[in-house]
Amino acid sequence: MSSVKHNFLEQLAAKFGRLKKIGKSQSLYQLEDSSALIYIRYSKVHSRNSCFYGLRSEDLHELEGKLSFICFLWEGQQEPLILPFPDYEDVFQSVSPASDGQYKVQLYLQEEGNELYIARAGRFNVDSYFGWEGMHKQIETVESKVDVSFSHYQIQTFLGAIGKAKECDIWIPQNDRGLLDWSLVKPFSIRPTFPPGHERIEFILREIDVVWIQKGGNNLRALYEVEHSTPVYSGLLRFNDIFLLSPEIQRFAIVSNESRRSVFSRQINRPTFRVSGLSELCTFFEYSNVYSWYQRLLGEKIEV
Repeated sequence: MSSVKHNFLEQLAAKFGRLKKIGKSQSLYQLEDSSALIYIRYSKVHSRNSCFYGLRSEDLHELEGKLSFICFLWEGQQEPLILPFPDYEDVFQSVSPASDGQYKVQLYLQEEGNELYIARAGRFNVDSYFGWEGMHKQIETVESKVDVSFSHYQIQTFLGAIGKAKECDIWIPQNDRGLLDWSLVKPFSIRPTFPPGHERIEFILREIDVVWIQKGGNNLRALYEVEHSTPVYSGLLRFNDIFLLSPEIQRFAIVSNESRRSVFSRQINRPTFRVSGLSELCTFFEYSNVYSWYQRLLGEKIEV
């Protein structure tokens, strides 16, 4: 661990200037030039490409209300994962730490999208936080959020293009197909029907904004609900009905703008979703997550 942390601190200092430790913590640092706080956590990579972290409540308290970042490290990582703490401050405040005073966090490194799981708060896609660029922008105070520029149908378009690039068949509701924005992506085909085997839930599936279907097969790879202005709860209810009837489906995602992250966290932890198990499976994507995923996968930049 010491070499991974040492190498990261060297890169951090080279990019942003001198560092100093904060208090007695061995994990909290401050950038002297910008006063930004950096909280560093390390994990080994365990089975199923998962990492486990404990975030001390007293350390997170130091980050509150400040320009601050949580940096997740692991052996062999290609790019650092740098999470802006203000983006998740309300999520941590909505839950309590474990009995040892730590918030238990897991990171799942996977082809379908890298996810951060915060115990009792939910899963969150973190693809847009890899690399140094986001930290540079925040420190320079010139960051502009891309989510305000995208509509519901543009996000559907991006999700369809990402699924197609991952060699999935794509379902999008009939009424939405004429509203997709083909100026953003290379046009892709849309399935006219669902494959056999899903008759019990097809009446609900037809309402889901984007469904990825295994190419040449029957499995549903992922379901996405874009909640641009509609209640997050309505999308979760549809997911819950589908999951109760077809528990083999394991990937559900609510996609919305940044301001609704805390709403998602409150709603996904309702007793009905905790009892069904959906709270352990459903992920929250910001619009910026989707846009960044599209860029990283297809190498294309869109003027927004």
